Amino acid sequence: MAAEPAPHRPAPDWPFWWSLGLISGLYAALITGMILADCGYARPAVVARVFASPEIRYATALSLLSCTVTTVLALWVAVPTGYLLARGRFPGKGILDAILDIPLVLPPLVIGLSLLILFQCKVPFTGRSLDQLLPVTYSVAGVVLAQFVVASAFAVRTMRVAFEHLSARPEQVALTLGCNRAQAFWLVALPAARRGVVTAATLAFARSLGEFGPVLVFAGATRLKTEVLPTTVFLELSVGNLEAAVVVALLMVVLALLVLVLMRRFGQREEGVP
Repeated sequence: MAAEPAPHRPAPDWPFWWSLGLISGLYAALITGMILADCGYARPAVVARVFASPEIRYATALSLLSCTVTTVLALWVAVPTGYLLARGRFPGKGILDAILDIPLVLPPLVIGLSLLILFQCKVPFTGRSLDQLLPVTYSVAGVVLAQFVVASAFAVRTMRVAFEHLSARPEQVALTLGCNRAQAFWLVALPAARRGVVTAATLAFARSLGEFGPVLVFAGATRLKTEVLPTTVFLELSVGNLEAAVVVALLMVVLALLVLVLMRRFGQREEGVP
């Protein structure tokens, strides 16, 4: 009688997990090393001097204010646009989708230059006419607009994915119970997508906080007027003040980490994790 073949034993999984851990660990080590290098380079005396500077305090306040306004505006655009792309069926949807992706792939300096041309062109009834009535170029409003163009594109993508991952059945049930499409959106779809709204807001705020190219070209980097934290880093580097630039960069890292922690905590509360 022939002997039964030995059962096949799968290869151990630990080499696979170790290789993934090695790749992830190396990248995490690079990021950690960058931050630790910045921390080691910034002397306490320089930190105190930087935070005592009225220019730095103004740039910090303007960054927080402009990023907050940009986030609110971006959500006003991203929530309805994301829902339209996720649920709507209409001619030209692919063209609209491609246009909304343009800020994601354009170099930041090109976005700033395009805004500058739009608001300074000489064609009647266009941006220049508006800029004469309500100055936007090289102003705080220009800072918000430059941040808004980029941040909204990321927020729209986030909200579209959020709505696409929601089942359309509850909205269909609401429609059969007498709701119109607007009521189904406000009462059913939007509350179910609240985590996506928070994620979109977080991403919009983070992108606005780090936006440099469009702000520099369209709004400038005037001290105590249109200076925000990214342009502060540029201005300090341009005069050779490397330590002050590092301190401001660390401040941006801290603000970004706070935003990420708040987003993670909200996500855990939504999942019922204490």
